[in-house]
This record gives sequence, C-alpha cells and structure tokens, in this order.
Amino acid sequence: MNNDKWRQKLHLEPQKGWLNDPNGLCYFKGKYHVFFQYSPDSPLGEGRKCWGHYESPDLLNWEFTGTVLYPDTPYDKDGVFSGSAICTDDTMHLFYTGNVMEDGDHDYVTSGRGANVLHVTTKDGKVMSGKKLVLENKDYPSYCSCHVRDPKIYSEQGKYKMVLGARTLEDKGCVMIYSSDDLENWVFEEKITTENFGFMWECPDLFEISGRKFLSLSPQGVPHHKVIFQNVYSSGYFKFSEDSLGRYTEWDCGFDWYAPQTFETPDGRRIIIGWMGIGDIPYSNPTVALGWQHCLTLPREVRVNEHGTLSQLPCTEINSLREDEIIIADGSCEKFKLPFDLTAEVSGKYEIIIDKDIVLHYENGLFELKFLGMVGFGRDIRYAEMDNCNDIRIIADTSSLEIYLDKGRKVLSTRFYPDSKEVSVLVRGLSAQIYPMRAMNITLRDE
Repeated sequence: MNNDKWRQKLHLEPQKGWLNDPNGLCYFKGKYHVFFQYSPDSPLGEGRKCWGHYESPDLLNWEFTGTVLYPDTPYDKDGVFSGSAICTDDTMHLFYTGNVMEDGDHDYVTSGRGANVLHVTTKDGKVMSGKKLVLENKDYPSYCSCHVRDPKIYSEQGKYKMVLGARTLEDKGCVMIYSSDDLENWVFEEKITTENFGFMWECPDLFEISGRKFLSLSPQGVPHHKVIFQNVYSSGYFKFSEDSLGRYTEWDCGFDWYAPQTFETPDGRRIIIGWMGIGDIPYSNPTVALGWQHCLTLPREVRVNEHGTLSQLPCTEINSLREDEIIIADGSCEKFKLPFDLTAEVSGKYEIIIDKDIVLHYENGLFELKFLGMVGFGRDIRYAEMDNCNDIRIIADTSSLEIYLDKGRKVLSTRFYPDSKEVSVLVRGLSAQIYPMRAMNITLRDE
C-alpha cells in the first residue's frame, strides 16, 4: 500500500507511528524547533512515548531529525509526556513530565502514578544532556491527585516561572504556578482555578500579547453544547488579570485541534501550533492503515483583535508559497489541485462546497462545517457562532482544512481524506481568489 497517500505538503507529520502534542516550541541559534509527542512503534499511540523533533530556519523548510527523548530512566519509564523549552545564552532547557505507572492495585488517579518534572539541556535540539528530576509528587500541594503534568516555562520580572496542569482529589481542574531563580530549584506560588470547569486542566500556557495576559489550557470534562465545547475535550484560553480568570474562549471550533502551545519569534510575533487531532474521538483517520497518524497545524500568528479576544492567521511566511491567483466567480464550480489557499470577502449568507461532500455554510450569525459523505471518516458537523463574518480564508492541504473566519476571529481545523489530489470547489454568495500553493520542503527520514 502507498504510504504516501494523503501525505501533506504544508503540515508536519510523523514518518511512521503516532504524533500528538507539540512541545518545546522555540527559536534557538537561528532555527525554529518543534518537538512533539511521538509514539514511533504504533500509529495508534501504543508502545514507547517519546519526543520527536523538527527544525527549520524559516518556518518553511523543515527537517525531521529523529527521536530525541526516550522513556529510559526510572523517572519517565512509562512515557516522555508533554513539556516546553526556554533558552538562555547558548543552552536550550527542556522541561517535561516523566510518567511512571507503578505496579499494584491502583486507580492511577489517587495512587499509583508518578508525575515527575524532568529537566534536560541541549546545545542543538538533538543531542541531550542527562535528565534531572526537579519536581515529583511530594512537591505538589496535598489537594493534588496523581495527575499533574505539562510544565510550561517562561520568565517574568527577573524570575523563571512554571505553570503546571493538574486534577485535584475533588476532580477539579486547576493550574499551579512555581518559581525559580536558577531553573533547578522550584517553589510553589499559587493555584489558579475556577468553579465547575472540568476535572483536569492539561497543557497550560501563560503568555502576554500587547500588554495583556492570557492563560491557554485544554480542560477535560467540560459539558458539551451545540455551538461550544463540541469536541470530546476542549481547548481555549482565559483572559488573565490580577491573578483572576476572565471569560473562556475556545481556540478552534473544528474537529481536530488540541493541546496547543505558543512561543515568541525573534521579531516579537506570538506563534501558536496545535495538534490537529484529539484523543478518544468517535471518528477516525485512515492513515492508520498506512502506518502513521496525525499532524500539527500550521504555525499561526496570534493577535489581540478589536473585540479583546485573540485572532489566529497562518504565519506570514506561508504567503510566500502562493502561486498566481485564480478567480472563481459566484455560482461557479471548478477543480483545483491540492494544496491551495482560498480567500474571499463576504457579506451575509454564503456557501462553499469542497469535494462535493464538505459544506461550509454561513447564515444569520452561524457558520457550519458539515461532512455529507465518507471523506470525513465519521466527522459530521461543527458550528461557529459569529455576529458577523466579513471574510473567509481556507488553507486546503492534501488531507486537512484550516478555515479562518473574520480575519481569524474564529477558526475551524479538520482532517479530510479525498480520493484524489484534485478537488472540486463550488461557491455561492461570494467570489473567491484561489492561490495554488507550492509545497514546503519537509524532509522525513526513517530511523
């Protein structure tokens, strides 16, 4: 069977096995570094839980350098789980959760699970130092369960800070903030939570844009509704001020988005990358039969918009991959080779139908992404509620769609699996510009 069927031109994927959370995102010594949760032994995520690594000089030319962290110590024997990077002078510091599952009669919530924070250094993102244990279960507050993970490191007012996601013994999600002067000795500072918002908060990320703070996280156990919290697990952000949480807003309303992480570029842009996948889903990805599964989203620039929420658009570098514009008129249906970039200004009701079975429809403040046929492999419908929608942009890759509404105020990400590298596009209520796109240079290699 052709292993390259549905291989993408613009998105980072594993050569084999399973990819999930982006980790350790940073710019270091002239290169962007993207680590990711990686199970090289199985496309279903079974076997060893490692970190894989991509690097790039420009967000366009990427090289997979291989598996760089393995579960090979007593502190991470059952998985190198998620974490982050911070760079000082000529050293990249990586922090991650080392997962340990103890033998015996345990529920692995209140007992039997070790949640260790490990510290590793590297000079190039590929060759790692030895691993140092900096936090373990006894270092967490007594109200914590065994579920504490995903350290995100940042600096603030001359100190290093670490934000950790947790589940309390009362099954309430929270994040905990630790501080350090030297990246080695960490002191607990405070817990941040809010009432009735899930049982576990994963992948926290506390950052600042335009002088405003935001706390990103992926809460588990939030009740589902028609137009919000539609996925099995949510992922979004709170406005954060005076150590209090404001309104929660989801990052992405599509089928495939979870566990995002942000970092800052040398020119001061805040970039976010998410896992274009999610756990425990009722739909599927046919690449499992080809020996691999999942991808990361495009790097997206995050900005504060006029509504005080955050907008996302593909990083500016992506525009350099566009080829000559093709106009598709209102009411027309034409075929285009994947990948392409569609943009359109809109006013009122409109509809775009891709590959005959994917319907994008906006009317009366509600956007719908609907799968009618097998191309979605079990995906059905997702909604985005918007008071107005002045434009739409769609990055269509070989097996994914990233849909940006109203300059990225709302975003929907999804996988789809067409039979051909060429799809039909029908537009109603708008005319669109379509830019065929050149592929990124993505170098994969077997290990």
